[in-house]
Amino acid sequence: MAYAFHHAGVLCRADNGLMTDTVRVGALVFAAVLQVFAGVVGGAGLWGESVGVVANSYPTLILPGGTAFSIWSLIYVGFAALAVRQAVQRSRDVHRRTGRWLVAAGLLNATWVLLFTNRQFLLAQLVIVGLLACLTMAALRLQPANGCADRLLLHIPVMVYLGWVAVATVAGAATTAAAFGAAPGTAVAIAALLLTGIAAALAALRLPAVVGFAAAVCWAFAWIAVNTSTTWVLVAALVAIAAVAVTVVIRIEGRSNRSTAAWG
Repeated sequence: MAYAFHHAGVLCRADNGLMTDTVRVGALVFAAVLQVFAGVVGGAGLWGESVGVVANSYPTLILPGGTAFSIWSLIYVGFAALAVRQAVQRSRDVHRRTGRWLVAAGLLNATWVLLFTNRQFLLAQLVIVGLLACLTMAALRLQPANGCADRLLLHIPVMVYLGWVAVATVAGAATTAAAFGAAPGTAVAIAALLLTGIAAALAALRLPAVVGFAAAVCWAFAWIAVNTSTTWVLVAALVAIAAVAVTVVIRIEGRSNRSTAAWG
């Protein structure tokens, strides 16, 4: 009898775990679709103004220009692939560790688009800070990649997303300040770029899939450099890129040396 009750309890816990996994995966797929929908609506200005029109209404010295925002297409594709893989592997511990944070990230991203395109700048800035926090939590919960599939369909999507949002949060703060009549001057813009570069370089020492993170950060800095006509802002952006790139090289070299020592 005791065995029967124990067996029933095990089955009940298993069913509850499966239900939790199913709900989490369903929410993640929904978040993936929702943020793509929000991106299309926000890009075309179908609900309020377009993101580009609003951002360009308050130009700042650290606003990325050119085709910088095309990285969202890569982010959305990567997030969708990640969601599908979690649906297939719903019971993996790494998906359980990261899934809820990624659901929150997708929902917050869609919320940010809605707020920003309707010029709710302060609320939008609070939301993008929350988005950055959720992506950071997801990144810190990643486990060592189990083969190329993990790298391509989990680590890189999360880290590219995080890298872009890290710089976008700072650029968004500048836009928010400009909307309230306090656009950052040259000195503040330079300081913001250098501090963001230092923070990204330090993060690259700790985070997994560092190349994906660094590539997105450097992409954002590069388009800030392209979009500015202020020499010292350009220099600051290039210094930030160099700091992140050098850190990544040092980290990769460190890994290579440890691997060589292990085989020696």
